[in-house]
Amino acid sequence: MRPHSPNRLRLFRLASITFLLLSACSTSSVGKRTDAIPLATASAGRGTLFIVGGGPQPAALVQEFVDLAGGSGRARIVVFAMASASGLASGEEKAADLRRLGASAINVFVTRQQADMDSVARLLDGATGVWFGGGDQNRLAQALRGTRTERAIHARYAAGAVIGGTSAGAAVMSAQMITGDERRLGGDRPPRDSSEAYITIDRANVVVDSGFALMSNAIVDQHFLRRKRHNRLISLVLEHPVRLGVGIDESTALVVEPDGRWRVAGASTAVVYDARESTVTAPGVPLGAAGMRMHVLPAGGRFDPRTGRATLP
Repeated sequence: MRPHSPNRLRLFRLASITFLLLSACSTSSVGKRTDAIPLATASAGRGTLFIVGGGPQPAALVQEFVDLAGGSGRARIVVFAMASASGLASGEEKAADLRRLGASAINVFVTRQQADMDSVARLLDGATGVWFGGGDQNRLAQALRGTRTERAIHARYAAGAVIGGTSAGAAVMSAQMITGDERRLGGDRPPRDSSEAYITIDRANVVVDSGFALMSNAIVDQHFLRRKRHNRLISLVLEHPVRLGVGIDESTALVVEPDGRWRVAGASTAVVYDARESTVTAPGVPLGAAGMRMHVLPAGGRFDPRTGRATLP
């Protein structure tokens, strides 16, 4: 590991005391009650999801997230980076990036026990945005799922805040969270190279767990084109009742607007698999389907999950 620069060490020290400061004080610029803070989407009764597929984030995407949170001088954002073992530092760096765009942002790096404390949950009071960092989605889910802090995040979303995340922070958005594990490498035809993953479409192979269910009508996958994750998402879409999935590529965001419609932004594409009107093979025979639809949507593309209609820019 290369030595930390003095600036990086300074950020790490700032982040390492985040919880000590925040748990002792409810007057943080994000944590205090600010019910009068205008939200960009408050009138809709529900906020926006800003789901990034991982990789480098174009400046325009970061700016759009801040704008959705209220813009410079008004955005109040809480960063959760527990998906990464280095989240103390990376979370503070993300918060610093958001502050450079005029947002008030803090990094809250907590254990599960701390996340279930009222003093931590109240840090979400008045927040106009929440950001989940990348890493391992299982770590993030284990830290927040079922806690008072997760309930506070849902409350802010219901009040109109924007909830965003990248990579692992994208995977946790759906009710069925892809864990990254599979049960049978290659199914009935295992590969010679054990490093190969998800090289088959198969039943009960892709391991899922409970996510935060901010998006309940579709399964989310990330790093989608770069890491060739088509097989695992197709498998899940066909075998789970929701029958709808979206794979988001790196440097790309799926924006779920307050009315429920999807919009794609960023450098690459999002791929939608819609099997809600397809015929799927019965249990006991190989997994397959007839009539499943696929949409490849670049930036500016849209999809309405209520009607199944996709439009290109």
